[in-house]
Amino acid sequence: MTEFQPRLHGLVPPGLQPKTRRMMLEDFELPLDIGFHDFEIGNPQRLLVTIEVWLDEASFADSDHVERAWNYDFLRSTVIDLVHGRRFNLQETLVREIYGIVAARKGVVALKVSTRKPDVYPDCRSVGVELASF
Repeated sequence: MTEFQPRLHGLVPPGLQPKTRRMMLEDFELPLDIGFHDFEIGNPQRLLVTIEVWLDEASFADSDHVERAWNYDFLRSTVIDLVHGRRFNLQETLVREIYGIVAARKGVVALKVSTRKPDVYPDCRSVGVELASF
């Protein structure tokens, strides 16, 4: 297999060189026992999780080889492992825990984690919380 080289390799002007590199898991939907109201406890709700990770240049794949990739399966499995068999009173607690795990990974230079409950109010798309490093 030959190494992929873009046709215009080396011709991107300095002002157009990438400044950031971002990977994301967007609106990952899962049922979760979350909430502190009596009617919420023991009744799983739909929760949407979004994780956006900005990476340093060395951690962003520079070739079409799997071993160079920052595997975003890690983001999904982190959430699954964290919530398995647990309940949370607050979205804030879950967001902090996800944030801490992802922030500790090599190559992360900025991070945003958010959760949303889409079924709380009939006149709102969702309610949620977010933590970001910026």
